[in-house]
Amino acid sequence: MTELITRDDLKAAIDAGTVVVVDALGGDYYAQQHLPGAIPLVESEVAERAADLLPGKDAAIVTYCSNPACANSEAVARKLIGQGYTNVRKYREGIQDWVGAGLPIESGVPSGR
Repeated sequence: MTELITRDDLKAAIDAGTVVVVDALGGDYYAQQHLPGAIPLVESEVAERAADLLPGKDAAIVTYCSNPACANSEAVARKLIGQGYTNVRKYREGIQDWVGAGLPIESGVPSGR
């Protein structure tokens, strides 16, 4: 299983700009709401798009999906690790926990998509 990160640690890393957050839900879920600065990347697109979207193999990356029952974040994390990314963690509690804690979210899709 992928190493986990807590909500507080993830929020601190986002605020400091020291992490790349990957939304493993993608599509309409991403457009509706996502963590600040998150980029959409689903399991089926990792091989094709990770190198273009992520800064480097040693970058701090955190994947998340909706909640602990959602397997998407683990699937994306494993694919990234399999491609040689060395600093991948998972926010297991997901966006439901983030929103439940009253933390900020964003909506819409990035330009160019």
